[in-house]
Amino acid sequence: MSEHYSDRDLQREITELEAQSTTAARLFDIRRIIGGLFVLYGIIVTVAGITASDEDIDKAEGVNINLWTGLGMLALGLLFLLWLKLRPTVPPPPGTAPDAADGTGPDDGTGTPDGSGGPGRDGGSTAG
Repeated sequence: MSEHYSDRDLQREITELEAQSTTAARLFDIRRIIGGLFVLYGIIVTVAGITASDEDIDKAEGVNINLWTGLGMLALGLLFLLWLKLRPTVPPPPGTAPDAADGTGPDDGTGTPDGSGGPGRDGGSTAG
């Protein structure tokens, strides 16, 4: 009933899982989400600026604020997407534990790096 896997099968499966993990990390990169939203809203606001009436422009003291804001949002969104294209997310090297990746180690709940609880946690005085 138990299945036996060869080292080759295990290595292939590990490689496939790492590839899926890398794809998921790139898919949910915050730069993609922010850039996409800025581009989407930039298009909407730019269209609103292009179709603005003279009355709308007069309300903004002669400045087509929707057009300029929309173009700015488009530019910012495209910069985020360009940044994503030029500097893609690099997955952590294999064998790096998620807790140790930032160098802080596991959290013991005390709020201090060394786990001592900080000054005054032992019930005694912190002065002299």
